[in-house]
Amino acid sequence: MANRKYKLCIVGFGTVGGGFAEQLANKKETLQQRYGLKFEVIAIADKHLGSIYDAKGIKLPKAIELAKQWELNILEDEYDAPEKGWNSVKTIKKAEADIVVEATWTDLVTGEPGLTHIKTALKQGKHVITSNKGPCAVAYDEVKRLAEKNEAYLRFEGTVLAGTPALSFIRENLAGCEIKRIKGIVNGTTNYILTKMEREEWSFDKALKKAQELGYAEEDPSTDIDGWDAAGKASILSKVVFGGDISPQEVNRTGIRDIDKEDIKETKEEGKRIKLIANVDKEGGKVKASVKPEEISKKQLLAQVMGTTNALLIRTDHLGQVIVSGPGAGKGETGQALLNDLLTIHRYSTKGRDIYA
Repeated sequence: MANRKYKLCIVGFGTVGGGFAEQLANKKETLQQRYGLKFEVIAIADKHLGSIYDAKGIKLPKAIELAKQWELNILEDEYDAPEKGWNSVKTIKKAEADIVVEATWTDLVTGEPGLTHIKTALKQGKHVITSNKGPCAVAYDEVKRLAEKNEAYLRFEGTVLAGTPALSFIRENLAGCEIKRIKGIVNGTTNYILTKMEREEWSFDKALKKAQELGYAEEDPSTDIDGWDAAGKASILSKVVFGGDISPQEVNRTGIRDIDKEDIKETKEEGKRIKLIANVDKEGGKVKASVKPEEISKKQLLAQVMGTTNALLIRTDHLGQVIVSGPGAGKGETGQALLNDLLTIHRYSTKGRDIYA
């Protein structure tokens, strides 16, 4: 693979963006020696930590250590950079970056602020990699057209199964197959809760509290337990794989909030398990998507997916059923997805591939 150097701008420097930066710092020599990929992070913008820009390159180890203190505007206060205090949009516009890494929070209603960040970058012909579900779930067709119009790559592998390569697996490794249906476990938090309720005979509240203590669930867990996170992922799959136009709000959605110990016990006695299952398929030219708890036999593949692990069961015309499974969340896992997207852009751009999104 040809050698090439990229200038990166990271927008959002919390768990995901900071985790990605750690992987870049740790693997800098490997990326150059094995893949011919050289880089400099020249800009970081974060709503809480502040923003810094240095065209010559930011010292990542120092920026990472400062960010871990999570103090307001600490990057601006403690890091000596030529430019400071730009907001995220100004940073994207003014930083002379080749690739913008969008790692801000997810909003499945508006897609913001990530949607504006991505559109701003693509309009300038800057490539984008993101793990933010919001923009792709809300406005995939729009950002895809922008990417194609401006000949800029848009990669978003981490939006479905974090570091487990679901989208690239479907689009590249299953090329030539007709995808009939996709069903799976796409939320690690709810799968962890259901696993604990069955194996440990815990109540829903106890399992949820433990998930929060471990960092799997937020203080407000509604995005996970009410099925919104899974609905966002189902929406992305419906658009990317089936060409549908289903928003997260249009996904037929039921969460796990009302499942209790008795439900788990009765299902277990019947040789089944309750799993929160996302279903996406296309029948009669119409794309449909749902997220709901299902009772499935313990003999089925998805029933054997436990803890925070995620899995997709993909039904095809040529290969029958294919399963892809792995970690569905976490700083390291999501950082790996962004790293994979960076390498994909490097591979595509050096070969002149024109599939932009």
